[in-house]
Amino acid sequence: MTNASHRGDGPVLVVGGGIVGLATAYYLLRAGVPVEVVERSSVASGASLGNAGWVCATHSAPVASPGVAGYALRSLGRPDSPLYLRPSAGLLPWLLRFWRSSGRSRFERGYAAVVELNRETFALFDELAESSVDTGLSRPGMVHAFLSVAQARHYLNVQRLMARGRYEVPDDVEVGDAARELDPSLKSPVAAAYFVPGEGIVHPERFARSLRDQVEAVGGKVHEDVEVSGFQRSAGRIAGLYTSRGDIACGAVVIAAGMWSGQVLRWMDRHLPLQTGKGYSFSIDLDPPPAHSIYFGDHNLVASPMAGTTRIAGTMELSGNNNRLDWRRIVALAKASRHYLGDWFSHADELPGLIRDPWVGGRPLLPDTLPVIDQVPGYANAFVNTGHGMLGVTLGPASGRALTEFVVTGRRPGLLEPFRFDRLRTR
Repeated sequence: MTNASHRGDGPVLVVGGGIVGLATAYYLLRAGVPVEVVERSSVASGASLGNAGWVCATHSAPVASPGVAGYALRSLGRPDSPLYLRPSAGLLPWLLRFWRSSGRSRFERGYAAVVELNRETFALFDELAESSVDTGLSRPGMVHAFLSVAQARHYLNVQRLMARGRYEVPDDVEVGDAARELDPSLKSPVAAAYFVPGEGIVHPERFARSLRDQVEAVGGKVHEDVEVSGFQRSAGRIAGLYTSRGDIACGAVVIAAGMWSGQVLRWMDRHLPLQTGKGYSFSIDLDPPPAHSIYFGDHNLVASPMAGTTRIAGTMELSGNNNRLDWRRIVALAKASRHYLGDWFSHADELPGLIRDPWVGGRPLLPDTLPVIDQVPGYANAFVNTGHGMLGVTLGPASGRALTEFVVTGRRPGLLEPFRFDRLRTR
């Protein structure tokens, strides 16, 4: 295990300028560690840009869950499915490990680990706001809406089981008109719903850019449009980065590059079995708009009131490490949303004139769909903070603070035991 003396005299270089990387940089700076962030594009240009902006306790479940592997196989080649797989030989080994991770016991352990990491999230957001970070956090609560009463009760029971008193959930669901009255935007055929108070929303791009500004305000450096091409390595240490703008020396490095983290780690001769889970979103004007964040449980999509509009987001597309936007996925999202929000459009041909900011972004997924927050094996001064999937906004501050403790003290916090790198060795 590393210790604090293994950190050299140079800055800690954080590779990745999304919310996870910037939050890590922020907490390192607060701990008195000099930091430079290296971002291949612009801050918040990846998964931190167009996501739903949720900060929540209730949605901590790993994607790898009982029954999801079979659902994934049934979705092969169906671009209108909430979970879409483009068949490829390279995906099959990952899917096998995904299936092995989706048993009930591993799912429940993963869920509990993420809930525990998430325990202090809202307190951390409050502290960030007090330190001049413009989080933009509002906490209107979340409505969970379903077309099936049985499905709503099943989902609520799973959440109650995993909450174990860590967050508040109701005793039962509302049905019929009472369900639709939980949010003014809900329409028939919504049959059941329940409300969880206190769940939050941020504008993710605004939050990331404010984190960047605060990192710079307290003495950190942020290098944008800088490609990393390799590492200067010596005796189990990283001495610096090779980049498109020259070499940068360092005392330590943190890889927080989202879906690119696997490629970056290959330059250390380390394998991280990352797949890109592409998510889609767009914005529309609804009358009336949602008053809360809403989870549409039967179709696994969400709605967030954001910056005067409604952002619709969802889907999980496994089609390689790319950001190609498939318009069919946007159409599928829009069509699914009508089950809950009413007929805000009549025909798909109307969508280009009604929606704004269609977006696709790559979310980094490991086979058990838990993040890895750990020291890189074989390197005394290299760390990784990636694989957060759909929870990057929620878990960014918590994982950044916990990894900072590891980097500064040389001791792995117990909170990070479930997120070790070595759990990913081929079984």
